[in-house]
Amino acid sequence: MNLRQLEAFRAVILGQTVTRAAEMLHISQPAATRLIASLEEDIGFCLFDRVKGRLQPTADAMTLYQEVQRSLLGVERIARTAQDIRNLKRGSLHIACAPAMGLSFLPRAIAAFMAEHDQVQITLMVQSSREVVDLIVGQRCDLGLIVLPNTYPSPRAERLLATRMLCALPVGHRLETRSTIRPEDLQGEPFISYPQSIGSRQHIDAIFAAHGVERELRLETQLSQPMCTFVEQGLGVALVDAISAVEYRGNGIVFRAFEPAIEMDFSMLLPIQGPLSKLQASFLAHMQRFIEVQVPVAYRF
Repeated sequence: MNLRQLEAFRAVILGQTVTRAAEMLHISQPAATRLIASLEEDIGFCLFDRVKGRLQPTADAMTLYQEVQRSLLGVERIARTAQDIRNLKRGSLHIACAPAMGLSFLPRAIAAFMAEHDQVQITLMVQSSREVVDLIVGQRCDLGLIVLPNTYPSPRAERLLATRMLCALPVGHRLETRSTIRPEDLQGEPFISYPQSIGSRQHIDAIFAAHGVERELRLETQLSQPMCTFVEQGLGVALVDAISAVEYRGNGIVFRAFEPAIEMDFSMLLPIQGPLSKLQASFLAHMQRFIEVQVPVAYRF
C-alpha cells in the first residue's frame, strides 16, 4: 500500500463515487479507479459494491477506513507542522475547549492574543470536557481547556482558575438582597438544571438531597448561556459557572454566592509529552493574564 492509494480510498468513501473522488484529489477518473483497484489487489479483498451507480463500501472497507482516517490525519498533521517550520515566524494552534469557555470567553481571549500575534493561525474546536481530554491524549490538538470539578482525572494540566458555582436569580427575586444563597432558601423554587449526563448535576442534586430541599425541576439544558436566558425570562433560578456569569451581558440577572461551595476548575491541558513550544507557552501565559483581568476576585475560590 502507498499513501496515494489510501487517499483515493478515503475520497471514494467520502464522495461515494469515483468521479467525486477524482475531483477531490485533482486527478482523472481512470487514475482514481486504478488506485482503488491496485489497493484491492494489494490487500486481497474487495472494498466496494456497486449499487445503483454508486460505490457502496463493504463492512470490511469501513473497518479499514477507520484506521486509514486516523493515519491520514496524522500525515496531515505532519504536513501542517512542516509548513509552520518552513514559514519560520508563522505558527498555528489547534485549541479544543469546553463550551463554558469556548462560546464567548475564549474567543475574546483569542482575539486579544491575535491582536499581538497577527501572523498566528488559530483553530478553535468546542467540545465536551471529556472529548477535549481525548483530543489531547490522541495528540489531535495543541491545547485544551476544560471546566469540571477538580476531582476529574486529566492529563498534564495547568489550572487557570479555581472558582465556585454561582446562583443566578432573576432581577426582583425575593432572594436578591441576600449575599449568599443556601439550599434551604430554594425550597420549592422552579429550578433550571443541567441534564443527568453532566457531572455537576449529580453534585448539585446530592447537596439539595442532603439538606432535604425539594426543587421544582422545570427545565434542563447542558449549557449555561441558555440557562441564563431562562433565568432572565423568569422561568426559574439556576446554579451556573463563574465564566458564564462573567460573559452574561444582560441586566435581568443577579449572581450570588452559593453555599456549600461547589468548586469548579478551569484548566489548560498541555501536550502529554515534551516541552511546550514557544507559541503554546505564550498563549498559556496570555490566558493567565486575561483571566486575572476579566474574572472578579469575588467569583474565585
